[in-house]
Amino acid sequence: MRRYPRWPIHLALILTSFVMLVPFYWVFKTSISGENIFNYPPNIIPRNPHLFYYVDVWYAIPFARYFLNSVIVTVMTIAANILLNAMAGYALTRPFRGKTFIILLFLSCMMVPFQATIIPAYLITGKLGLLDSYLGLALPQFSTIICIFVFKASFDAIPASLIDAAKVDGLSEWRIIWTIMMPLAKSAVATNVILSFIWSWNNFLWPLIMTRSSDMQTLPLGLSRFLSYQEDTTGALYAFCIMVLAPGILLFLLAQKEFIQGLTSGATKG
Repeated sequence: MRRYPRWPIHLALILTSFVMLVPFYWVFKTSISGENIFNYPPNIIPRNPHLFYYVDVWYAIPFARYFLNSVIVTVMTIAANILLNAMAGYALTRPFRGKTFIILLFLSCMMVPFQATIIPAYLITGKLGLLDSYLGLALPQFSTIICIFVFKASFDAIPASLIDAAKVDGLSEWRIIWTIMMPLAKSAVATNVILSFIWSWNNFLWPLIMTRSSDMQTLPLGLSRFLSYQEDTTGALYAFCIMVLAPGILLFLLAQKEFIQGLTSGATKG
């Protein structure tokens, strides 16, 4: 079998990575220099770098409060997604009447944008008395269909004989999920954590509708409020962006291997 050189692939990957990383570097450079991002010719290396704009963001608005709100809502969302999606994914690996219909229903619901469900979601949340609360902010994101299928794919790759042996030993379905399936589905857990984090951390529209007081606002709303306060936001704006992006980037770097495995789990099965 003829083997082709791999350097063109590596070169293409390097160029693609460069193109994708340049905007991040430019945002970071602007956040520590305050230079106009549209300057020509551009300065590759920042002149007189400093952290003044980060301090400006911290004191110009209640950044710590926005950050805490985002952390609380995101942690609630991640915990609920792991709990509910794991149970739903495990259920879809078991044979039962109407399983095909349920899967088709899930797939069809994925085609409905969240914006189309905002009004009923708002009315339901209001009836439950959860407006302007942490639970109300996190509730619509407690389960996502794509993450259910990530768990299903990961559970499908686990040999059925292992589950049968657990049932012979007297384990309940609940204990099978949490003592056998979940430890073997770490990649699916990591994928759920990262996706849930991104969707919750960056959510702007739902908190905008849900919150009434500034004490309940999250970071995306804080960024909007910050823009209304500042006249010259060149450096401070990008400093705010870096402070919002940093946790997500760090989380992905720590769990990127498991994340990729979770997205591709079951892809080569039988």
